[in-house]
Amino acid sequence: MKSTVGTSLLLLLIFATLTYCLDARLQVCQPSGKIRGIKPPPGQCNTENDSDCCKKGKMYTTYKCSPPVTGNTKAVLTLNSFQKGGDGGGPSECDHQYHSDDTPVVALSTGWYSGGDRCLNYITISANGRSVKAKVVDECDSTMGCDDEHDYQPPCPNNIVDASKAVWKALGIPEGNWGDYDITWSDS
Repeated sequence: MKSTVGTSLLLLLIFATLTYCLDARLQVCQPSGKIRGIKPPPGQCNTENDSDCCKKGKMYTTYKCSPPVTGNTKAVLTLNSFQKGGDGGGPSECDHQYHSDDTPVVALSTGWYSGGDRCLNYITISANGRSVKAKVVDECDSTMGCDDEHDYQPPCPNNIVDASKAVWKALGIPEGNWGDYDITWSDS
């Protein structure tokens, strides 16, 4: 009887430790706050590529961090135009240039953008049984949004790789599935 109780207590302790460690790992990136949406002025939010516009009064979650980067980081691929007049807004943050939709370029959520540490570096994106290298040229801001600087679009979630059409094409994803797509990525 004594060894059964001891074994049960040991198993309970191991389970509690594993649960605590897993819980701590999942809480690595917590929301940093919320911002209240405002109604964009007429014609001020570009809805190209099904981009969202902020809604008056809606609360949007913000993040200063992203999930930890691994050799196979899970993310959501979204579609963005980095061309002048595209839904990406102004020139790219890294090089202050616009980029053709035919060039494989991406913007990363704030935590992964890491204050520009990944600027002009290539990442490898994998999905649909294929991989493509794309250059990091911009930040998909997870800390701010719903203002002129962010084209009156909500803050990015913290797990976004916002990609040009060239990336989607290289991955062989049918156009009907463009928008949000589960991928993995790694530093090249």
